[in-house]
Amino acid sequence: MLQSYRTIQQDSIHETEIKKSQFICSLKRVTTEEEAKAFIQAIKKEHWKANHNCSAYVLGDRQEIQRTSDDGEPSGTAGVPMLEVLKKNELINVAAVVTRYFGGIKLGAGGLIRAYSGAVAHAIRETGIVEGRLQQEILVALSYSNWGKMENFIENQQIAVKDTQFTDQVVVTCMIDEPKKAEFETQVNDLLSGQASFETGEVAYFEQLVKEAD
Repeated sequence: MLQSYRTIQQDSIHETEIKKSQFICSLKRVTTEEEAKAFIQAIKKEHWKANHNCSAYVLGDRQEIQRTSDDGEPSGTAGVPMLEVLKKNELINVAAVVTRYFGGIKLGAGGLIRAYSGAVAHAIRETGIVEGRLQQEILVALSYSNWGKMENFIENQQIAVKDTQFTDQVVVTCMIDEPKKAEFETQVNDLLSGQASFETGEVAYFEQLVKEAD
């Protein structure tokens, strides 16, 4: 299993206008080629009056599957530039469709490349990128009197928190990289003078927003 991956935060649609042509970029998280192809066909059906519905998608833990379509635009001016943006951002399991409604002004090959790649780059920036890390759930149970110390520790160490429950005590579910489990428990025990108990939960991918998308 991958220790980490990058993908878009969520499915989204973003629109830009370049020299009176309307470019609509639709992004979707996908896990199979069938999903990607169905998504592309759905966009084509929705925008059947559009001049072009160009597409690119990348699948697999190491971007093994890569497909593009210029959908009638000059060869190499749409699908490949779109794919390059996905690859530059190191994304996996994402499909992108850029729908173009022609505005009457020709852009030329260079203009088309910039327009299609720019539409995808803009959509990714607006949507946001998440990094998923394979992490161990560790449930830490502690008293309310120790919660302030634990909160500061979590913030200072930039520890991902999946859940926090406040009942007769505080139970915080921390997401820790597997190799750092023992180190984390030692640090918390030292911080709280041994006044905490630990329970190991699932090993799962936990996604966090990447602060600055390329």
